[in-house]
Parts: sequence; C-alpha cells; structure tokens
Amino acid sequence: MPALTQAILRETVAAHAARGRYVLGNVRLDPSTMEGCLTPAAGADFVLADLTVEAGKIARIAAARPASGRSGQDDAPVVDIGGQVALPLFVDCHTHLDKGHILPRTGDVDGAFATALSAAKADREANWSSDDLLRRMDFSLRCAHHYGTRALRTHLDSQPPQDAVSWPVFRELREQWRGRIDLQGSCLFGIDFARDEAFLARISQVVAASGGVLGAVAYPVPDLDRLLDRMFAAAGRYGLDLDFHADETADPSSDCLRRIALAALRAKPRGNVLVGHCCSLAGQPASAVDDTLGLVAESGIAVVSLPTCNLYLQDRRHDGTTPRWRGVTLLHEMRRRGIPVVLGSDNTRDPFHAYGDLDMLETYRLGTRVLHLDNPTGTWPTTVSTIPAAIMGLDRTGAIREGQRADFILFEGRSWSEILSRPESNRVVIRDGCPQPSSLPSYAELDGLAGLAPD
Repeated sequence: MPALTQAILRETVAAHAARGRYVLGNVRLDPSTMEGCLTPAAGADFVLADLTVEAGKIARIAAARPASGRSGQDDAPVVDIGGQVALPLFVDCHTHLDKGHILPRTGDVDGAFATALSAAKADREANWSSDDLLRRMDFSLRCAHHYGTRALRTHLDSQPPQDAVSWPVFRELREQWRGRIDLQGSCLFGIDFARDEAFLARISQVVAASGGVLGAVAYPVPDLDRLLDRMFAAAGRYGLDLDFHADETADPSSDCLRRIALAALRAKPRGNVLVGHCCSLAGQPASAVDDTLGLVAESGIAVVSLPTCNLYLQDRRHDGTTPRWRGVTLLHEMRRRGIPVVLGSDNTRDPFHAYGDLDMLETYRLGTRVLHLDNPTGTWPTTVSTIPAAIMGLDRTGAIREGQRADFILFEGRSWSEILSRPESNRVVIRDGCPQPSSLPSYAELDGLAGLAPD
C-alpha cells in the first residue's frame, strides 16, 4: 500500500482520537523504550506491533497482524502506518533555559569557555529581569514541546541577587506548563558559594519549596571535599537530589567527578545524584579512569553527556589550528560498569553554544555520530527517555507501556538510519492519544526584549 504522508497521518489520527479509540497498525517500537512481552526478530532493532489507543491512554500493545487478521477482532478503526517508528516523548535532564537565546546581545564572543562565562555573567547582571526570563524561557519551552519533550530539567543561575528573580519565574512557568512538560529546576552556583552556610541553607529551602534539585559547579578549589560534604549534607537535610557540573575542561588534572563520587560514598545520599560534562576524564591515564569509574559505579552516581555544547566549547583554538578531541566523556566505559548514562541538550543560542533549539532528536543524532551509539544501537535510546526519567524521579515517563498516557512520537523513518539521516521536522507528536497542534515560535517574538533583535 502507498505510504501515508505525515500530514494525512496527523489528520487521520486526530479524527479517530476525537471518537475515543483507534489502532496504530504496523508501528515499529524500540524494545528498550517499551514494556511488554514482544521481542524483535533476530538482528532487528524494532518490534512490529499494533498499538491500541483508547481515551487518551495506551490500551494494548500486541504483535502486528495482517489486515485480514484484524477483521472482527477489534471494532476500533485501524491506521496502518507501514512500519514507521514510534518512540516515547523525550526527557531532557540538562538544559539552561535562563541563558537561552541571549547570544545576540552578548557581543563578540569567541566560543571559548572563559569568554562565555564572562559574557553570560554580564548579560545576567544587565538584563535578567522577570519579564526577560519569562519570555525567553517560555519561548524555549514551546520549542521543546513542539519537538516532543515531555520532561525537562533546567539549571538556574542562583547566585544572589539573581536567585530572588529566577526562582519565582521558574515556579510560574512550572505551573503554566503543568500537564504538558514536567519542569524541574536545579540551582546553579560556583561550589565556593557553599562556604556560606547561611546562603546554602536559604537556597536549599527555596529549591525544596520549588520541587527542585540542589546543584553547583564543582571545580578543584583547595577545600573542594569540605564543600562537597556541605552540599551532600544540605541535600540530606532538605530531602533533595543533587546535580553537579564537573570537569568541563580539557585539563586532565581536573578530577571533580572522582571527588564527588568519594563524597557520595561518605554521605550515602538517599536521593539521586547526577554529574554533567566530565570531559577531562577522556584525557586521563587508564589507571585514573579505572579508579574513578569504580568509585562512580560504587556510589550510584549517574552521568549526563552534553555533546552539542562540549563539541562547541572544548579544545576551542584561536591560532588557526583544528581541535584535536571531541570533548565528550567516556559513556561506553561507564555503561560497562553499570553507571547510568544519559544525553542532554545543554545550552541554546547563548555564549556557551551558539546554536540549538531544544530538539532532543538533534541531540541524540549528534550523540550517535560523535559517541558511536550504534552498531549496535541496542539500548542507547534509553539515554533520552527512560533513564533520564528515572533520574528525575518520573518513573511513569519515558517509555511506551500499556495503561499509561498515549504520549509518543511518530517518525517518518522506519529504521534508525532513516530517522537519524533527516531532521524529521514532519514528525507527529502524540499527547494523550491526539496529535498536538503546536508550531515553532518565531524568533521575531524575542525582538521586543533588550538587544535581542538581529543586527
């Protein structure tokens, strides 16, 4: 039969969803991101299934049947999608919504980490009012929603006085987006701020009241171990998970991931601990890597790699030479140790990463190419779905399973090669069983904010 166009598929599914029940026939499901008894054929990446949706939920997942085999078995209308792939909505556990889209007003940034830090700080101090944050962050969330993100964690610069501005904005957005994107906030400040016990107690209370996560940038200051112990103690006191930035550098002497793992082993935290970047690990001797990964595995820490931002920033040179390394961390080695590993979007159109649109398919596509998450693909799709959902405490998110909300994405591609070879801009995002009617916001919406109109 001729393939459905995505536009016709969208219209057909919407019409059936309005009547309450339908079957997506011959849909390819990734076995690592679904629950059920179906298994792929030998050498296949996907299982071919019939997926029944009723009243906005997944009522049944069964092996695909030929059209003749469905006759009389189910009174629901069948939309045969010819083997297109369905994946669960994305979970993005490392972003910076508060920095998003400030690039046009940050001057002549050069792609270097130190310059990005300075430019972002200057913009924060000059421009990050409640209105500025609200409009830019909402713009980014509309982009993420359009592409199919179901849950998102954003870091929020929380050094005073910015914390008093950003957290109320975050709480407002969290309520506005409730039911569409599960929004989680993580405070962000240099680890040296933990020397101020009054500040640490106050920000922990703010984070706890906001349903958030306690986070900081760890770097090798002389009292790092003492400061990490304070962070873990505060997390325990207020019942918070932890999220660190660490080792976002090519300097192999930076070993903050190892120090965080040791702190976790000392504290034995009840909550989840996530560490982002960990770039320097890739340049360390094998013995140091082995020691660090052993400690990380024992401590139960999870690691998020940010391939778009790390490729952009790491080994940036201004002498006319080409970068020599990819800047990403050792996900394959971590995974062999049983360490939970995930991918995240990180920065979007700011001095740390000049591009991006919070499309997790783009992140996974780049991750596959840079980190070699294929041959075989195996369970790597869980790095943008079930594993980050578990890290965020969202146990019923990130998978396709019977009895839960019918939230998934229908791609035109029928294989990983087809999905990852095109932007899939015509993907059909299904929420509560019905295609979502969203469109991408125009950049012109940001022109009214100070300095964000193009030159």
